Amino acid sequence: MGKIIYITGGAKSGKSKFAEKMVEEIGEKINYIATLTCFDDEMKEKVKIHKDRRNEKYKTIEAYKNFDSIFENIDEKETILLDCLTNMVSNLIFEENIDFDKNLKINKEKLDIKIKKEVENLIKILKKHKGISVIVSNELGMGIVPVYPLGRYFRDIAGEINQYVTEKSDEVYLTVSGIPMKIKG
Repeated sequence: MGKIIYITGGAKSGKSKFAEKMVEEIGEKINYIATLTCFDDEMKEKVKIHKDRRNEKYKTIEAYKNFDSIFENIDEKETILLDCLTNMVSNLIFEENIDFDKNLKINKEKLDIKIKKEVENLIKILKKHKGISVIVSNELGMGIVPVYPLGRYFRDIAGEINQYVTEKSDEVYLTVSGIPMKIKG
């Protein structure tokens, strides 16, 4: 049964650096599952910074869903780093092309099911994986309440997903200003 380590924190809190350091100490081969979809130059620069920081141990896999097929090609003892869960959720939301200013209740229920199913499947696969898996996610519950429906929905579903993954994880860390604190396990 696989071990899941969950790392959360605010934007620019040092969670990705901490996760990368952790997986480098754990494994010889690291499967880096990158969930960010680049829409603009700023995002491309962020990806470049992350890639430049990683060494030859890393194999990058760009994906945010359909993990069954991805894990077929990963050795059961290799280390996995998924960065990040909130980008995964964001991509799943935007796939639907929903107008969040109309019929939010109907759209929200359908989208909740889709997102939760994808995350539950990811956790099920990681639990079967014999190696160590590290998941990075943003903690969104400490910020201001967004003024628009899409922002509130994203904050709420990300919070629910974070709680679910935290419950299923063996260890949980919170990073604040570059300092990781173990809060579970």
